[in-house]
Amino acid sequence: MTGDAAYGATVAKRRLSGRLAAMRLRAGMSLNEASDKLGWSRGRLNRFEANQWRQPDPSHVRDLARIYGASDDEREELEDLVTRARARLWWHEPDRDKGRVFTSEFAGFENDAARISVYMPLVLPGLLQTRPYIEALLAVGPWPPPWRERALAARLRRQQILDRADGTAPRLIAVITEASLLYRWGTPADRRAQIGHLAAVSARPDVELRMLRFADGPHPGMSSLINIFDFPGDADPPVVYLENDTDITEVTRPAEVAAYKNTFARIREAALPPAATLAHLRNLSTTLDAGSRRPSTGGPP
Repeated sequence: MTGDAAYGATVAKRRLSGRLAAMRLRAGMSLNEASDKLGWSRGRLNRFEANQWRQPDPSHVRDLARIYGASDDEREELEDLVTRARARLWWHEPDRDKGRVFTSEFAGFENDAARISVYMPLVLPGLLQTRPYIEALLAVGPWPPPWRERALAARLRRQQILDRADGTAPRLIAVITEASLLYRWGTPADRRAQIGHLAAVSARPDVELRMLRFADGPHPGMSSLINIFDFPGDADPPVVYLENDTDITEVTRPAEVAAYKNTFARIREAALPPAATLAHLRNLSTTLDAGSRRPSTGGPP
């Protein structure tokens, strides 16, 4: 991403927290000292610096800039960050809705990332799923129908970041496995369409798709599920998200992020290169097509 589109609200909030913490340290103040100067309750400033806010209050940021002795340029930067951070985000549903699709900033970091590296061992990454595939996955979960409808719409909307034509589309590096395509769901036509979609997306210049095959044996990251978000420049360090059936964990500590980046690099290296992946997808589609014409064994289609 470049220019004014280099980052969105999620990254702006994170950057704002970091700027305020750095200014406080430069001013030689503790959290309590800064809070006392402004008559704030203990804990408010700690939450701000920990990026635990939904929409920063401009007056709060101006007060902090004043006691920290911020320069005119710094005040201007803080005002810009506050404006960006207060943008309305479609993935933030009202707090009163206890069935929110997103309970973390995952969608925001995904939206703002310059590069997305993702590996999922048993299912396809959400950015690459067709509608029938999404519906099949959601159908086996414990969620009520209204939540499933919102989750489906949200996942399809997330995928739109790959279609951005203004220079802000992220670079996507995805490693998938044969297992994610060989479960029987939907109809044979649905499954072939999903493979065809992967082949089409992999042809985009900003997408790198690699596959791990059963025939190649065990590989690094057999039980890992990794999403890595990298951002433009050096101002915003990368973020890692780890997923399971019930939770998404955010990882930001540099040493841990580096470890997951190393793991992803090994997984990527073990997978088929993009051209061989495309060839294998085409072969797999033919195999599925042939299998769909075999006599039924009584199982699901």
